[in-house]
Amino acid sequence: MRDGWIGLAASLPVLAMATACHSYHIEIEVENRTGGPIQLLEVDYPSASFGKDALAAGAEYHYRIQANGKGPVKVLYATGNGRQTVQIGGPELAEGEEGHLEIILLPQGKAEFHPELTPRR
Repeated sequence: MRDGWIGLAASLPVLAMATACHSYHIEIEVENRTGGPIQLLEVDYPSASFGKDALAAGAEYHYRIQANGKGPVKVLYATGNGRQTVQIGGPELAEGEEGHLEIILLPQGKAEFHPELTPRR
């Protein structure tokens, strides 16, 4: 009987790994091609947000998220002089998606969004 318990205890970690849930993540890359530095960068997505105090011209910022729920991506930032706030709407994300989203910030308050996302299977 004791050997049975030892065998069961030894097999639990393997069983847990085999039945573990897959964690869905989206790698986000924000690239500043505005021609100048930006301040107070904020990226909002379903149920959360992330940001950075400043991003130099030509710099990139990488962040990994997990979308909970469904909703659009929004990018907000202040121009280098801090006088103008820019808000840009992006694509919609859904819970369980995974992949990569590239956000390229352009001059005159514009942006390009390049999603490469796979829905939950």
